[in-house]
This record gives sequence, C-alpha cells and structure tokens, in this order.
Amino acid sequence: MINITTFLDANACRLDKPVYYNIDEEMRYNSRDILGIISEIGRRLIDLGIERGDRVLIYLDNSPEYLFSFLALWRIGAVAVPTNRIYTVPELQYFIDDSDAKLIITDQEMDELSVDSYIMPNMNEYKDAPILEACNTSWDDVCQLQYTSGTTGKPKGAMLTHGNWFSAIQNECDVLKMDHNSVMFCIYPMAHVGISWAISALRAAALCITKNKYTFEEYLDIIFKNQVTHATGMPPVIHSIVSNPELVGNKLYTVKSIISGGGPLHKEIWKKFYKKYGIPVLNAYGSSETIVIGTGTVIRPEDYASADRFESVGHPVCFSEIKIVDTDDPEIEMERNKPGEIALRGPSVALGYWNKPEANKKTFLENGWFLSGDIGYIDDDNRLFITDRKKDMIIMSGWKIYPTEVEEVLLQYDKIDEIAVFSIPHEHRGEIPVAAVIWKDEEDVSGLLEFARKNLARYKIPRKIYSTDTLPRVNGWKLLRRELRKQFYE
Repeated sequence: MINITTFLDANACRLDKPVYYNIDEEMRYNSRDILGIISEIGRRLIDLGIERGDRVLIYLDNSPEYLFSFLALWRIGAVAVPTNRIYTVPELQYFIDDSDAKLIITDQEMDELSVDSYIMPNMNEYKDAPILEACNTSWDDVCQLQYTSGTTGKPKGAMLTHGNWFSAIQNECDVLKMDHNSVMFCIYPMAHVGISWAISALRAAALCITKNKYTFEEYLDIIFKNQVTHATGMPPVIHSIVSNPELVGNKLYTVKSIISGGGPLHKEIWKKFYKKYGIPVLNAYGSSETIVIGTGTVIRPEDYASADRFESVGHPVCFSEIKIVDTDDPEIEMERNKPGEIALRGPSVALGYWNKPEANKKTFLENGWFLSGDIGYIDDDNRLFITDRKKDMIIMSGWKIYPTEVEEVLLQYDKIDEIAVFSIPHEHRGEIPVAAVIWKDEEDVSGLLEFARKNLARYKIPRKIYSTDTLPRVNGWKLLRRELRKQFYE
C-alpha cells in the first residue's frame, strides 16, 4: 500500500509548524490543518458519488483550493485531471470527453460543459475536521492524468501513479536538500507538473509559499520578506534578475539555490547570474511523463566545480537511467558526445498515455525506456546536454505549445487557406509562437486573432502573423518550420 498523501499524517504527528502559506489569502496551514481540509473535501466528493479510479477535473486559479483538491482526490483513490484556468470551453470539453471525467471541481458555474460541477466552498472551516483514512492504493494505481501534447496536436493524458509521485518528491527533496527549516517560493502553475516542487516542500515539512499573480518586483519582495531559501524560477525569471541588478539589490541573500527548467537557459545569462550572485542554478530536465525530475537529470551545487560551460542539465537523479539512442531506431545506442534522442528509465515514468495504445508503443518501450522526443548528447563526464527537439514543440516561458494543435484550431477560421505555426527566439521568453498564413482572399489579421482569443488559451496565440503566398514543404507535404524561421526571422 502506498497513498502519496500519507506523508502528511507522518508530519502531523511530529511537527506543529506552518508548512503552507498562501499570500493572497494571508493564510498559513500546518500539516494537521491540511489533513482536516482534504479529509472533508474527500468526504464531500464521496457523497457526490466519486469512487476509486474516477477521473475528476480541477479548474481553479493557482490557489490553496487547487492544491488541496489534488490531495483530496489522491486521498480517496480518485484520479486528478488538472487543467489551466486560462483554457477555453472547447479545450476543457476535450479533456472531459477524453478522460471520461465524472466531475469538475471549480469555483464557478460551468453549465456549458457536459459534466457535473462541484463548487469549492470556503475550506478554512475544515481545518479541525476528522481525518479520513487514506484509500489503500498501490504503487501502480493511477492518481493523475497529466495532459500533454505531441506532434499529432491532440493532447494525451500521461497516467501518473502514486508510485511515480512517491519517487518524484523523494528525488526533489534530495536534490533541494530541504528540511523543516527551509522556505520555498513556488511560482509554477498548479495545473503543471511543476506543482511537484510545492508538494515536495510539504513532504519535507518546509514552508511552501504560493501566490496567484505577481510582478517581478513582488517576486523579489516575497523572497526577501520571507527569507526564502529555495526559489523557483524559469529562464525568463533568471534573465530578469540579471537584467535588473538595481531592483534585486540584496533581496536574494537567503537563497541557497534557484530552480530552472521548462526551456533552455541561455549560457550567457546563466553564467552572469552565477558570477554575480553565487547562487547555484538547479538546471533540471524532465517532462510531464516523468514528473519533472522524478526520472530525469539536474545540475546540483556540488557540480559547479566542473560545470563551467553553463549549458548542461546535469546528471541523472537517484534511481534514474539515461541514454542517447538513434532517432530512427531506439535499439541503437549512440556513442558519447554524439547527438540522438534522449531516453529515460526510472520509477517516475508514467504508465503510458490514457487510451492511446499506438502512441504508447512508439513512446513507452517494453524494456521500460521512455522516448522523450528531445535531442541531446552525454559528454565524457556523464552530463546531459539538450541540443534540439525532435518534435516541433515551442517552449515560451516554460509553457509548452504544440504547433499542430494551434494550427488545427486556427484553420477553422474561414478566411485562412493554410497556416504554419513556428517559433522565433525571444530574449526574455526564450521563444514565442508566430504564424505564417496563406489567406483565401483578403488579409484579416485582427479577425484571426479575435478568433484565436475565443478558442485558444492565451499563451498559445501566435504573437505575430506573417502573410505569405507559399509554405516550404518537402515533396509537397512535410512542412519545413525551420525554413520559415529563416525566412521571417533570420
């Protein structure tokens, strides 16, 4: 038996201290408070007919309600389906239909969706509720469908288990060296597997701090006022710190390390940051299918004596294996310093994609290896370097954008003949999505963008629209996105 929420029971027995602080509500919670809250939410979900194995969507702001909904669903053996608050109704309906969800946890009426809603009430009155015994779940019991996309454009639900999560939070606690005296500021969206860093902080009985929305100056003030020891960040955050030394001042003086991931951290920015502040960057590599670094790699503080190239995503974390394979034949392993597809194997690799047997055959191999779709190489010191992506995925400020998915939506706009979505570099966000459009008759950029705003999450909307007469293709069918970058950017 392993139910991932039982670390709360253990911590509640030995420590009476705040482990979660939500700045928006100015509320602090200890482990016993959280147990009471998730127990009462769990009971209410059971009363609504939610049973072990049922899928339940979460559609909330980055809030305590989101975090506690995760834990409540896991407590009763149900399956959480996290969704982002900026998703549109058509996007949400796809997740409902694909997962066969029984309920959506939200804070607003969702009559336009074909699923029942559970409106999340004020939870603070639940702090002293009786503790609900954890469901007797096993290592391989699915507890989450984390939707991610591929080159087909249709999101796929990675089946994450209680065992996957156990391994992930153990590895993250190990990497961060957190204990009950640590303080983490977690900025990642709770719909993203980056929530694992927050849950790892709870596991360590550290103080985890969250806030829904904030400016860069607020980010710095939160770190300074709360004496944060472990900061979460992304390449744009680290770039902002390097670019604004007058705002930063001494506000990072308590920070022992800062996490980076979700996209490439340019080596010059990384090098300048470390040289000025002396704070190790935990440059991590993983995916939704591996719960970040549950099975993955990371640069650690002890690596900095040799990590002078400021490009590597480091060595495998505990229990993880990594190899580089031929992009056409995963049975062939590449030599050192030779690029190929990155393959990962370890205890946090998902069981596969929900109801996607063909995709599973191609991605989750029978010998346990997961093909990441990323291109990289391993150097002579066993460090992993990312060089490219096999897929055409765009990563903007940590957000993953899949061109085919965006194209399929925008092609429904009746004035478009053809469209190609691709990325161009951006100093602050790493890269941004743009589109090249062949119009049927007259150009209508404003109309297309209005259509996009109604049907796509904001981060997926192309930041620029280029009009063109042709799209570069191989043999008339395979789109050459790299050629579009050369044409419109380089």
